[in-house]
Amino acid sequence: MTYDYQIRVLPQVAASEQAIKEFLAREKGHNVRSMTAVRVLRRSIDARQRTIYVNLTVRLFLNEMPPADEFIPRDYKSVEGKSPVIVVGAGPAGLFAALKLIEEGLRPIVVERGKDVRSRKVDVANIARTHTVDPESNYCFGEGGAGAYSDGKLFTRSKKRGSNEGVLHIFCQHGASASILSDAHPHLGTDKLPRIIENMRGTIIKCGGEVHFGTRMEEVLMNAERVCGLRTKRGEFLADAVILATGHSAKDVYRNLHASGVALEAKGIAVGVRLEHPSQLIDQIQYHNPQGRGKYLPPAEYSFTTQVDGRGVYSFCMCPGGVVVPSASGSEELLVNGMSPSHRGGKWSNSGMVVQINSEDIASPDLQIDIEGFDPVSPDSPLRVLAFQEKLERLCWIMGNRRQTAPAQRMTDFVRGKLSYDLSDSSYAPGLISSPMHFWMPKFIGTRLQRGFENFGRASRGFLTREATLIGVETRTSSPVRIVRDSDTLQHAQIKGLFPCGEGAGYAGGIVSAAVDGERCAVSAAEYLKSI
Repeated sequence: MTYDYQIRVLPQVAASEQAIKEFLAREKGHNVRSMTAVRVLRRSIDARQRTIYVNLTVRLFLNEMPPADEFIPRDYKSVEGKSPVIVVGAGPAGLFAALKLIEEGLRPIVVERGKDVRSRKVDVANIARTHTVDPESNYCFGEGGAGAYSDGKLFTRSKKRGSNEGVLHIFCQHGASASILSDAHPHLGTDKLPRIIENMRGTIIKCGGEVHFGTRMEEVLMNAERVCGLRTKRGEFLADAVILATGHSAKDVYRNLHASGVALEAKGIAVGVRLEHPSQLIDQIQYHNPQGRGKYLPPAEYSFTTQVDGRGVYSFCMCPGGVVVPSASGSEELLVNGMSPSHRGGKWSNSGMVVQINSEDIASPDLQIDIEGFDPVSPDSPLRVLAFQEKLERLCWIMGNRRQTAPAQRMTDFVRGKLSYDLSDSSYAPGLISSPMHFWMPKFIGTRLQRGFENFGRASRGFLTREATLIGVETRTSSPVRIVRDSDTLQHAQIKGLFPCGEGAGYAGGIVSAAVDGERCAVSAAEYLKSI
């Protein structure tokens, strides 16, 4: 017999199955001796008051054992000899599209411009050691996409486009901890993701699919406005359907599509900085305790949002116990991101602190950046937000002494408009250089960040501090372009058989939403192939 309960307990109770059993025996009247197991279905922390509680949804098993697997596995059968579908990109959208194609009885051919997830490690390490960015293998390009080296957060607020829970079960089937099924803000950890991604690739290949690395897309092949294949750096692949899941940094893809007359739209983004605090300070603030989180609580997270002059200012991609990393995908550009290992036990915590920018804002005088080497872009061009993004990344590179040394400033100095004469220690491996970010950052962004930080400091005492460091710049929160597609068939508005997908196409914003969109595009591709 089983019972499901929602309970609110102290952290030391939530940390022990035996303590939960004793709580249920006391509060619900069950005999501890008849309790064979307790399975946590949902877990979240309530830190709004000084006494911290953990909210649990638990399933109690009485005189019976729970099922061996906490996840529901998918059945992936052989697709040898089945109709092929080309998947461009091996990020979350591409990998989940490929797995869904197998479920639909189709053979995925995955082409990825970068290297496999293990080989990427050497190239991302070289960015810190030599300040050299491999344009095909970096924190953005390669197997696993940008998500492979950015903490592996699996939390999304989007519920409209598919089964978020189904995605989590697939991750578990490929090696993720079952804890992601219960945590309110699940994450995989940068150290765990490579093995999970390799296991997904193994499933694709075992079932008869293909995965090709070092295979950059160059052109979508068409016959009378219908897809017939793909031309790549390593030759042509033929298929009647192509799922385009290139990720949000594939600038060459956007330009090639635009030059070919493919319908694109400019899309708003969010731009700002990485903000890094000592982890212990965030624990003290969030848990209302000068001793920090103690033995039973995880490293603290935070989420801030406010409105300044009609635009949102908010935290993004918060990484407790994490590190700030260089996230450029080409030469002469500098941008940063954050990631955490699974234990989240590092000395620093960071998040993106960004300002909402709509596509129509790009014409604002307060967003203009004049740098040599950039051709003017029409204010009506679908690439106008991309052009702004590139200019800001180039400006940051210049301010970093034309290396991956990131410009930085103490948080309080930035708010007061002062140069920082020294900087705190940082997790950013390539190094920091003190820079007046309040001066050179576009006013549209800088002044809103200053006022946003003041608001956050009032809401959370101790958050606005000179111990925190701003590191520039955070620019790739989402794609600056949307590849137009039909809302029902998910095909491109002009090209039959082309399915723009995931973050790169402008239809997702994170690992889970990209994975869900990949699955949806795979189903639509299967329906399309049945119709022709």
